[in-house]
Amino acid sequence: MNTKLIGRWGEMEAAKYLKSEKYKPIAMGFSTRYGEIDIIAESKDFLIFVEVKTRKDASFATAKDYVTPAKQRRIITAANIWLAENCCEKKIRFDVIELYYRMEHNAPYLVTLNHIENAFYVGTDN
Repeated sequence: MNTKLIGRWGEMEAAKYLKSEKYKPIAMGFSTRYGEIDIIAESKDFLIFVEVKTRKDASFATAKDYVTPAKQRRIITAANIWLAENCCEKKIRFDVIELYYRMEHNAPYLVTLNHIENAFYVGTDN
């Protein structure tokens, strides 16, 4: 299975998790020329822009470590574009969902899922 398919699998697993936690996914794979948002979901109080990182293990770095400041800026830019096109009165939050998997019978098997709320903050300096 190639990395793109593994990534899509991870996004689907993350969406299933969010639904199980009473979040409502409202968009997946929102893409602009400036950046992409894997999942846009809402809860009672928040509109959440979710970056999903799927990795075999954390031996080199955690999946969250791959959400660099440059990646965060691209996500924020894409979020601002989405917000300009879609009215929202809720507070905004940026989360990261880390998924770690192993291959079993040529298919990924979820080992660990870690949901990091407020993984990065959008303040006046961004």
